[in-house]
Formats: sequence, structure tokens, C-alpha cells
Amino acid sequence: MGMSVTISAATGQDAEQIFRLQYLCFQSEAALYGNYRIDPLVQTLDSVREEVATDCVFVARLGDEVVGSVRGRITEDGSAAIGKLCVHPRLQGHGIGARLLRAAESALAEERGATSFRLHTGRRSEGNLRLYRRVGYHTVGTAQGDDGVEMIVLEKPAGAYAATA
Repeated sequence: MGMSVTISAATGQDAEQIFRLQYLCFQSEAALYGNYRIDPLVQTLDSVREEVATDCVFVARLGDEVVGSVRGRITEDGSAAIGKLCVHPRLQGHGIGARLLRAAESALAEERGATSFRLHTGRRSEGNLRLYRRVGYHTVGTAQGDDGVEMIVLEKPAGAYAATA
């Protein structure tokens, strides 16, 4: 009998596992763009620890192992910036990413007053774009990442977070 994946708020003790998972998961994105200097791959462990302490961070666990993660924070305009969604490659395609998004959106709206949600992904990241559109995000523009990757910016209103089941 297998274990179930659970979603919960991250704690400081999760930072190192999140850091390692992020490094593993974003290798495929880096390969897609031929750029191994993308933010998730150059972020420091101390920076991840700081985000876990201050931002809205959720993890997916399989037993004691962190197998997924997402972060969100409220921006100056009252929207929530959601980022660094990742799920272990062996568990992708089972709805864990959508569950993580739903948990983050719920907390950001109900506990931190987010009025809308905004996220971005590389323009070639078709799997990511499919997920985000499936859970209600709509393209609102493009942006150039600090790492030179062309990004698609997506948003949805905070009242729509329940649709990410």
C-alpha cells in the first residue's frame, strides 16, 4: 500500500529539502533554454530559508520527503506573486502542482488579502503553460527575466482560486 502525498505549510526545517528539490526540478527548464543561470538554479540556501520564513510557502510531502514546493508573496499592488512551483520529476502529472497552487492561492487570498494572483513561466515551457491555463490563469503579457529568458506573465483574480482543484 502506497503513501499519500500531503500538502502543508513549509517550516524552516524544510528549507534544505526545498533547495535540493528546486535544483533538481529546474534542470529541465535550464536545458530547454540552454541557460543554467536561471534564478531557481542560482538561488542560495540562505535565500530559500529567508523565503520560507517570510513568504507563503507550501510543500508536498511523500512521507518525510519534500516532493513539491511553491512560494507566494503579496506585492505592493495587493496581488500575489506566485513562483518556483516544482514537483519531483518522478511525481509530475499526478495533480500535485495544481494542489500546491490551490493551497498557496487559498492562503494568500484568505490570510494575506491577495486581490489577484500573478505568475510567470518561460515561453517555451508548454507543460507549465498548460497547467496554469487549466487552473484559470490567463496570459496578460510578456517580460524578460533577469537571466535573459523570455517569460509569459499570467494572472487570475483571487476569487477564482477555488477553481484550481
